[in-house]
Amino acid sequence: MITPLIGLDWGSTRLRAYRFDEAGGVAQTRALPWGSRHLPEGGFAEAFAQAVEGWPCAPVLACGMVGSRGGWREAPYLDTPCRLDALAGALTSLANPGGRTVHIVPGLRDPAGPDVMRGEETQVAGLLAQAPALAEDARLLMPGTHSKWVRVRDGAVAGFTTVMTGELFAVLRAHSILGAGVAEGLADDEAFARGVATARDAGAAGGLSRLFSARALMLEGALAPAAVADFLSGLLIGDELRMALAADWASPDAPVHLVGEDALCARYRQAAEAFGLSFLATPGAIGAQGLWYVAAAAGLLEGLSHA
Repeated sequence: MITPLIGLDWGSTRLRAYRFDEAGGVAQTRALPWGSRHLPEGGFAEAFAQAVEGWPCAPVLACGMVGSRGGWREAPYLDTPCRLDALAGALTSLANPGGRTVHIVPGLRDPAGPDVMRGEETQVAGLLAQAPALAEDARLLMPGTHSKWVRVRDGAVAGFTTVMTGELFAVLRAHSILGAGVAEGLADDEAFARGVATARDAGAAGGLSRLFSARALMLEGALAPAAVADFLSGLLIGDELRMALAADWASPDAPVHLVGEDALCARYRQAAEAFGLSFLATPGAIGAQGLWYVAAAAGLLEGLSHA
């Protein structure tokens, strides 16, 4: 089987490698724990060698934190508004010791924030390749450690905002009095919904003004210790949605398209119901599709179908 492209989604905590077939489908996937902040002895070059070991020699396209200032090679940002076909004309290339050339997708910068993203721009490209009708006008949410609220207009990323919901949850859970001594329990949808409602009803004070209620409720016996994490999750996600409504990142009149891990997206859909918002799941490996789209636009696939 001919391999016309190898794609790398290389973030701060993990590396996912894709070997594509001639039709742009993913023939093989590898997941490695080598993010840009945690690498094996030998650094990026060794992590890369493990990711592509035994795979045919083919063009390599990478996106994500591999192109950050602390990554393998910095790829300059493109400013918004930015048409996604511009990504293909701004690749940064490096030759690594294994003899393969790696092309890195640039990130995006929103001067209005300022705000930046790396990796999500490739997911947006994949989503629009899958659903071209969204290119005219769409609202996207990419939940994760750093949630990205993205607005697409006329085939371009018009702007975006980052909300550090996931990282804030992790910090509170592991390093604050709210999570101290609290054992991990099974998912508690009721506690999560209670947290969402608490954020929704916080009014002008916002969800941060209700954070300590997680401890007060536990001390009063109204919230089981094992349910504290789910309550906090609901409170933070609910506050993110409250902000989204206030800032017009989301509206009850227009659906928001979710791009991310299934379990996390399901939580956001659950929370959205409390705010009267419509969140639509996005199927498929959007990041991989984005890598294929950018590679094709950059001419990396030319002349390879009969190699």
